[in-house]
Amino acid sequence: MYATIEEVIVPDWVNDLSSFRRWADSDDYPDKGRCSFFQGELWIDHSREELFSHNQVKSSLYSALEQCVEFRNHSYIFSKGVRLSNPSADLSSQPDAVFVSFSAIQSGRVKLVRGQLGGYVELEGSPELVVEIVSPSSVRKDTEVLRELYAKAGVAEYWLIDARSTTPVLEILRLSADGYQPVTPTEFGHHSQVLSRHIALIQESDPLGNPRYQFRMTALATV
Repeated sequence: MYATIEEVIVPDWVNDLSSFRRWADSDDYPDKGRCSFFQGELWIDHSREELFSHNQVKSSLYSALEQCVEFRNHSYIFSKGVRLSNPSADLSSQPDAVFVSFSAIQSGRVKLVRGQLGGYVELEGSPELVVEIVSPSSVRKDTEVLRELYAKAGVAEYWLIDARSTTPVLEILRLSADGYQPVTPTEFGHHSQVLSRHIALIQESDPLGNPRYQFRMTALATV
């Protein structure tokens, strides 16, 4: 017996985090859409990615992170599509970006999970940094549900980026004993403890009048 949700066929044996993760690593898992599992609930997002408020923001973020060459010597930056699961938070999602240090993997805080067909297909545990870019279909998921669950999963920093309006918003949330607390920006931007950088999101217009984004990452020693 199967359940169909907007063209996604979900087997009836998918009823908890463990079975969801097995399904996500099977041939039956859909090629389209983003499927997530949050505390007993299956979330399916079929929305199409907006070119400027999402895709271009994401591309600019990856470019800025990749230019910080020293990160490559001690960490990984995983892009959209990587699956992150955390059994303690009953969570399995596909963030827009994940930052994981080598030390987190060596200590076992984050595990690289092998797929049925070989290779690594999933992260399990508590990475240092997770990024979500808000889209019209993900507002509640990103700003409420995942804010609670990433904190429960022990993710040290959660970045929320919302570029749907004329002025893009970057919010860096830092984990505390009471959950996430927003970092107060300074003239240099938001302070990321994980990256040891001040982060600023800048929007300009390209020659066609469409928004163009830049993430300015300033090393603390130069400020």
